[in-house]
Amino acid sequence: MIRRTFFQFVFSGVVLALGAPVALAEPARPGVLIQVSDDNPKTWNQALNVVKNIQTAYGKDKVQVEVVVFGLGSGMLKFDSTIANRVDDALAEGADVLMCENTMKGQKLTKADMHPKIAYVKAGVIEIVEKSKQGWTVVRP
Repeated sequence: MIRRTFFQFVFSGVVLALGAPVALAEPARPGVLIQVSDDNPKTWNQALNVVKNIQTAYGKDKVQVEVVVFGLGSGMLKFDSTIANRVDDALAEGADVLMCENTMKGQKLTKADMHPKIAYVKAGVIEIVEKSKQGWTVVRP
């Protein structure tokens, strides 16, 4: 009887120890990456609409949203962009807005030319590939 009680005690401890991290771990927030790589302001607005729609549908605290801009989309993130206020709104709501440094180099743009609150990635397409490998959904409006 003592032997069985001891075994049950040890077994219960192992189950609790192994199960606790799984039970206590927060589920990973799904990620959605919005690709912007063309020079059409309508596309830029649509991309920002998609950001807002995703955050509304899932809850902005329950989903990670990134906007990755490269190539011809660079105008979207210039400091004098016609939609700079909408970029501000997306950032304020928790979206990450990232500009490709390779594009900037190719277009002879500096960080002074860009929206002051955005972040940067070395290569936009690599950011998209890597996030895709991590299970992020990639959307191109």
